[in-house]
Amino acid sequence: MKRYYVCILFFMMINQTMTYSSPRWEIQDRTGIIDEDIDLNQYVPFEQTSKIIRLSVRSTLRLSNNFPYLDGATALYPVYSAFANAVYPRLDRYKSGYYPDRNGDYTLPSYIMCSKTPVAYERLIDGKADIIFCTEPSDEHILLAREKGITLNLTPIGKEAFVFFVNNENPVNGLTSSQIRSIYSGQITNWQDIGSNDADIVAYQRPKNSGSQTILELIMGEEKLAEPIKENMLESMGGIIEEVASYRNSENAIGYSFLFYATGMTRNRSIKLLSIDGVYPTSETIGNNEYPFTQTFYAITAGNESENVKKFIKWILSGQGQYIIEKTGYVRIN
Repeated sequence: MKRYYVCILFFMMINQTMTYSSPRWEIQDRTGIIDEDIDLNQYVPFEQTSKIIRLSVRSTLRLSNNFPYLDGATALYPVYSAFANAVYPRLDRYKSGYYPDRNGDYTLPSYIMCSKTPVAYERLIDGKADIIFCTEPSDEHILLAREKGITLNLTPIGKEAFVFFVNNENPVNGLTSSQIRSIYSGQITNWQDIGSNDADIVAYQRPKNSGSQTILELIMGEEKLAEPIKENMLESMGGIIEEVASYRNSENAIGYSFLFYATGMTRNRSIKLLSIDGVYPTSETIGNNEYPFTQTFYAITAGNESENVKKFIKWILSGQGQYIIEKTGYVRIN
């Protein structure tokens, strides 16, 4: 009888341990689907509580096998997660790999990852992703693809604004394209040089090959980008927003991001977007290209696309795919 109770107690202890351990994947490092400042799990597919846009009718494309492996930029994850939610069947979080396993690791290739722009391009070029969703590649990514005999195929699927912002306490409400280039080249270093307060400009930047840094380099044109001090180089777009929003940087900081990330994903009320050349970024000014820093984003492949990849991209350009893009917060391409 005593042995019986000992066994019961033993199994109760095991059950409690299993109950406590089973959600470990919720608190482990989620490499591939988490940004430093945005928990992308709020945009995962196949979950009722997800914030992604859903179609009100059945998708005109439904895949049952050979699912394309998707990856891309942080700001575009809500879009392509919604694509997968519409086109793929409900995938098991462990068997399909779009969640990490119970130990917090990826033991399977994930159909729906978010490695961020630099790694997403590398995974596409290495054949580990079928479609990535990003802005255009950096020179380094183009060179890497060329070295491996890969031709990157860019299909435009939507539009977005590349925005600059300052703290709400900063009296500046707009800049010209020329002033942006002068600030980031180091020619303008004090806000009083553009008619504002006497305060040194702290111009935050992102690492090379990140999507936003690549766009900044394109905006600079022939102007050489100033080398930022270490404290002004931030890994994530969210980090830039937080630094510009902070009280200690209220008068002097400037940063950049993509419109939806800044207003739809972070929604930090301590920053304000700047008009550029007198034009404020809105759906209308982005759609008609009046906003000077309007950017196209793409579904990008690396040649030898499968039939399902071709079908998927065609569907993204259809009314349903464009509906998801628009309702998420971007501007449709057609």
